[in-house]
Amino acid sequence: MGPVTEPRGRRRTLPWALVGLWVAVLAVALPFAGQLGDVQRDRAIDYLPASADSTQVAEIQDRLPGGEATETIVVYQRDDGLTAADRTLAREQLAEISDAHELTGTPRAVPSKDGTTLMYPVASTAPGQDEEARNEFVNGVRDIVRGGDGLSAEVGGSGGLAVDAEEVYESLDGPLLYTTVAVVAILLILIYRSPFLWLVPLIVAGLADALSLSVTYGLHQAFDISVSGQSTGVMTILVFGVGTDYALLLVSRYREELRRQERPYDAMRTALRGCGPAILASSGTVSAGMLCLLAADLNSSSGMGPTAAVGVLCALVAMTTLLPALLILLGRRVFWPLVPAFGSEPKARRSLFAAMGDSAGRRPATVLATGAVLLGALALGTFSLPGNLKQEDSFTSKPESISAMESLARGFPEQSTQPITLLAPTGEAAAALAETRDTEGVRSAEQGRSGDGWTEISVIAAGEPQSAAETATIERLRSGLDGVHVGGPSAQQLDLETTNARDTKVIVPLVLAAVLVILVALLRSLVAPLILLAAVVAVWGAALGVGGLVFDTLLGLEGTDPGLPLLSFVFLVALGVDYGIFLMHRMREESLAGAETGAAALTALRTTGGVIASAGLVLAATFGVLLSMPLVQMVELGFVIALGVLLDTFLVRTYLVTSASLALGRKVWWPGPLSRRPAAEPGPGATGGEPHAGEGQPGAPQEAGRT
Repeated sequence: MGPVTEPRGRRRTLPWALVGLWVAVLAVALPFAGQLGDVQRDRAIDYLPASADSTQVAEIQDRLPGGEATETIVVYQRDDGLTAADRTLAREQLAEISDAHELTGTPRAVPSKDGTTLMYPVASTAPGQDEEARNEFVNGVRDIVRGGDGLSAEVGGSGGLAVDAEEVYESLDGPLLYTTVAVVAILLILIYRSPFLWLVPLIVAGLADALSLSVTYGLHQAFDISVSGQSTGVMTILVFGVGTDYALLLVSRYREELRRQERPYDAMRTALRGCGPAILASSGTVSAGMLCLLAADLNSSSGMGPTAAVGVLCALVAMTTLLPALLILLGRRVFWPLVPAFGSEPKARRSLFAAMGDSAGRRPATVLATGAVLLGALALGTFSLPGNLKQEDSFTSKPESISAMESLARGFPEQSTQPITLLAPTGEAAAALAETRDTEGVRSAEQGRSGDGWTEISVIAAGEPQSAAETATIERLRSGLDGVHVGGPSAQQLDLETTNARDTKVIVPLVLAAVLVILVALLRSLVAPLILLAAVVAVWGAALGVGGLVFDTLLGLEGTDPGLPLLSFVFLVALGVDYGIFLMHRMREESLAGAETGAAALTALRTTGGVIASAGLVLAATFGVLLSMPLVQMVELGFVIALGVLLDTFLVRTYLVTSASLALGRKVWWPGPLSRRPAAEPGPGATGGEPHAGEGQPGAPQEAGRT
């Protein structure tokens, strides 16, 4: 019985209707995409835990007269000692700053004991909550502060650090997008070996990215979700990464069907029916995993959840509606020069994945055990991960604020130069100030602004910033002062570490449960989903372990971002399961057609191995783009995810999942009906051990999608 075809009128009008619908949607949505940058926020409060003590400080400071203070530190340093002319120059420049800006108090010089360094704390509440005004204040101070002739003059402090971080995030948008597009374009050209075909999925992915920006802006306006430079950057990576993966799977199946069916519309319809469930399940697992981040207490993580899910869903819609419509309208000629002619057979060549499947099939238990030992050994590297990332180590290049921080550390090794901020109820401020000064580890404490029932107290600790001594001082202040909130940069870092540990305990089980439910629904089995989940968790541990071995020694990264374990887990589990879905779904198709489990597993590997390899390379390359970014947290996240995807693609999917399926046989489908169903003789439509023409025969992966 031949394939069911649609009426000719529908075959002609439906693709054009879909293209027209997309044109209309984009015409409405694109203006909003450009407005997302206006609501993007990269202040410390936008990354802090929602319930943390330091977050309460930042929020209360917004309500004080003038709003949250913009605090900077002007640092003058000469290695062989400051001269009288240096001190005169510093006083003149500080006077100019006072004349040009509305400052909080009069800047007071603090000289170092060795005479090499002079620092001036300079703060202003005039900018209030206006980030543009804050940037103008910091940059205005920097315009005035000048050194020369051996005298270094720098502007740091929390205000300088915030401005430098924001400039870095703003600079990510263009380079991140252009680099991602270039990487995907190069890989698609190599995969498809066509001068035209690669453009179609790339253009569709670009339109999906624009749509995702518009939808994210709408979500922010409607639900006030947090939008940061980190979340929008990751969303772009996801749109191009998973979108291209879906395109590779669909185009590969479409190419197969074009050899069997005369009309492109009918071939695409069959292709969508064949791989559509796998693509839907894949997008479902990724979106569900991302949405689990809503349970995070960390603002940056909870905001990334819906943003990332929007990117995945926009990629799904684009690749299952606009891409098929364009491919149908372009016809077979889009594959030129390797046009899949109707009734033709692909050139028979023994594929790499057929050989890999055969090697796994000879000793599946041995292969499985060896792979498990290898992943376990790599995971041991997690014990070598460098300690928590400090603020001064968070950039791959050194901005002025970090250089100023290092100058302060050299000039004032005996004390902290980064204030701890306390907020006490105004009626209890005097008692709190006295108790603060008596607290062990506190070098000095001064009362600041008052308003809205609160009084600000600025504390200088005896220990260096983010050292064990300063951390102990913060903990003593929090435990010894009732009703007083303790914040500031060091307290924020401490809260980030604590909250990330809490979020990991909450979100990891949620992600595993959400992904498991989707896999069980798709595969009608419990064993197969558990195998896939165990595999991706092992990959996560191995990738993080390799990071522990290379972050410091090879990449020169001196700390680990506290959020890395959680974010890398969510992304690797959600994305890694994708390839398991592609493989297992095809394996289930073969089993339903009557093949034995072993034959079905090998056929699934032969038919999907090339596509999975291509998809894995593209996804790894897109996340690898983050390695070129100037922020350590993004470099580390990109490294772990890219490596994990490669391990998942070329080791876990190819060898371990296939070996586990061969070793378990029909038990892999337990307790579903396939686990009890005896193998039938392959009928006319069954593939069994011999796949359809063009699907699993030697060389098919190269022909299927040119992989």
